[in-house]
Amino acid sequence: MKIVSKIKRVLQVNWIKSVYFNFKKFPFAIAKKMPVLFYGSVKFQNISGKICINAPIQTGMIGFGKPYEMNTLSSGIAEIMLAGTLIFEGHVQFGKDYFVYVTKEAVLQMGDMSSLASKGKIICTQEIVFGNYARLGSECQVIDTNFHEMMNTVTQQKFPLKAPIRIGNYNFISNRVTFLSKSITPDYCTVASNSLCNKDYTSFGNAILIGGVPAQLVKENITRDWEGEKDNLDRYLKNSFM
Repeated sequence: MKIVSKIKRVLQVNWIKSVYFNFKKFPFAIAKKMPVLFYGSVKFQNISGKICINAPIQTGMIGFGKPYEMNTLSSGIAEIMLAGTLIFEGHVQFGKDYFVYVTKEAVLQMGDMSSLASKGKIICTQEIVFGNYARLGSECQVIDTNFHEMMNTVTQQKFPLKAPIRIGNYNFISNRVTFLSKSITPDYCTVASNSLCNKDYTSFGNAILIGGVPAQLVKENITRDWEGEKDNLDRYLKNSFM
């Protein structure tokens, strides 16, 4: 069964896009190890930006469209626009039908074992940081800009167009959560489904549950059992793409 599973996983890789991307973005010594793998269809809108991997290089340690979730089908709408800098601090997983958009001079940093599940969206125009084991559920979106400049109609004061987002270490983010500019979560934070995060929540301390629109403190002294799950999670996702 393990051999069959490995064969299926190999066949799911988009080898044309994977080979092109790795040899386009990395020196030969790194590219030949194929650290980044694409699964299924993906459009490279722009990949002129810079990629850094601050960890020991392993084949498939970064998986775009990686089949690690319950769903097995894809809409085939995955797309990447990378004009800025994308930093990987270790193994990272993107689910199916992702959208990753990093503008010129912007920095997107993904911590070890961070993830964005299916139909997730990242739009980075300044800075977005995912901590280690910051794991986001399906249909989440992380957007650090308002897209259009807003102003006070009385004073004519203009509000900041963009601001950094920082998602803490060991964050458990449920499905359909939106992070807007200025969002900062503490370590061991849990965010309930369908929530909207738009401010700094670190004053509440670590190990909290937040939720709502906009998100507010719901409960203290609560966290996912990371220690209990960590070995199985690493074994399933971190060893290799095989």
